[in-house]
Amino acid sequence: MKKIAAGLAVLLLAVTIFQPTDGYAKKTSVTEIDKQLKQLKQEVQAAKAQQEKAASRNQEAQHYKNKTNLNLQYVLEQVDLVKGKMTDISSKIAKTEDSLNVTATELDEAEARVASREKLLESRVRLMYTDGAVSYLDVLLSSTSFSDFLDRADSLKMIVDQDQDLLVQHKQDKQTVVVKKQQLEGQYAQAKQLYTDLESQRSMLKEKEDEKQELIAYYDKEIQESDEVSEEQNAKLVELASNRSALEQQKDKIKAEEAARKAAAVKAAAAKAEAARKAKANSSSSGSSGFSSAYEGGDGPFLLPVGSVRISSGYGKRTHPVTGEVGKMHTGVDFAVSQGTNIHAADAGTVIVAEWWSGYGYCVIIDHGGGMWTLYGHIREGGIKVKVGDHVDRGQTIAESGATGRVTGPHLHFEVRIDGQPVNPMPYL
Repeated sequence: MKKIAAGLAVLLLAVTIFQPTDGYAKKTSVTEIDKQLKQLKQEVQAAKAQQEKAASRNQEAQHYKNKTNLNLQYVLEQVDLVKGKMTDISSKIAKTEDSLNVTATELDEAEARVASREKLLESRVRLMYTDGAVSYLDVLLSSTSFSDFLDRADSLKMIVDQDQDLLVQHKQDKQTVVVKKQQLEGQYAQAKQLYTDLESQRSMLKEKEDEKQELIAYYDKEIQESDEVSEEQNAKLVELASNRSALEQQKDKIKAEEAARKAAAVKAAAAKAEAARKAKANSSSSGSSGFSSAYEGGDGPFLLPVGSVRISSGYGKRTHPVTGEVGKMHTGVDFAVSQGTNIHAADAGTVIVAEWWSGYGYCVIIDHGGGMWTLYGHIREGGIKVKVGDHVDRGQTIAESGATGRVTGPHLHFEVRIDGQPVNPMPYL
């Protein structure tokens, strides 16, 4: 079921990713594609994070599985050891039972001997009782001769020794058999108890063995699931990479189209440049731009950064309004606007300067690609609304006009630069 679910997840992911691909072809904005690429980057990071998490989970499960396998091996060795001990104890129990059987036979024989001796002693006592109380001294004194006395003394000694031996043997036989039986019974009971203890230990080890087997099965499941997650994330990363490639190709296509459009605009602007310079030559020596009313713009690719306003100074050589230097090249156009007027990006691009910049005062420069920049100078202090690295859209507010830097009053100084070199901005507006 999990493999089916993973397959469905990959299929849904592929549908989700590839459905917008046709839509991307319809997009004409690099900004939109950059947003999609940013989203893809986040998805890639999330997929990699899931993959790393799955790999960590897999590694951890494998570690504990290996550890559990070692524990299981130890438990199995202990089980084998206990089984061996139980076999030895069983053998000892069997031998002890055989010894008990032998001892029982010996005890029966000893008891038979004891019974026989008891009968002999009883018969002797009975004989003495029947003959009367005859002392050993009476027997000796009734001797008829010295030799008879010696014979009687020897006979009496033999009787006494025999009786003494019978008593000693009777006591020893009985005591030996009883002690041996007690010892064997103790050994038998001890062996039985040891066997019972080993059986209990074996049962406990079997429980541990079952527990380890369950743990290994659990870790195997963890490893399998983490492998499935990793495979799913691999499929997702492949799809994301394919989608990113498609987006990058579309972005390159759009940039190429924009570069071609701007190149065409530059070519058209070149044709107008001579007319602009002639118009500039007809302006007054004071630097008058020749524009007495609001400039409405031409058919160039860039927006007017401050809308339709009067141009106070055009592009070209002039007498510098601050230094009074004659023939000083003015590298842009000045739009006569009041302090705090919103300044808009002439086109989409990336901010490469957003700070104080020499005589321009506070300044913003935007890179539009293809080696084309736009510059916005004399921004009021605190009026910069963007920072280096920001991507701005066409018409987006980037700053507020001011009078910072080398100026005589508030206005916007606007430049167009190609490969870093300023060109007449008029044909581009």
